[in-house]
Amino acid sequence: MNLPKVVAKLTDAQNNFDSAAYANCFTETAVVFDEGKTHNGRKEIENWIDKANREYQATMKPLDYNETENILSAETSGNFPGSPIILNYHLQITDELIQSLKITG
Repeated sequence: MNLPKVVAKLTDAQNNFDSAAYANCFTETAVVFDEGKTHNGRKEIENWIDKANREYQATMKPLDYNETENILSAETSGNFPGSPIILNYHLQITDELIQSLKITG
């Protein structure tokens, strides 16, 4: 599967529970939509993923990447009900950084 570099970095950061590296995959003004909440800007994204890493210890196994739609489908496993589940990561990439991420089930 041919993942954009930033998506490969995001996956590696998630699987290593590296919140700072995860946040550095985003632009300064990026927006993340997850579990009905919006997280604005790199610092807020880092705080969100750090809390999620501690709570869920989720890892991602990429299954498919739709280059036309910029959607990553990944098996996500961790400490949460129903694990593992397939999640879709809807990405908007600008200048090799993520500008927008929406996570859906």
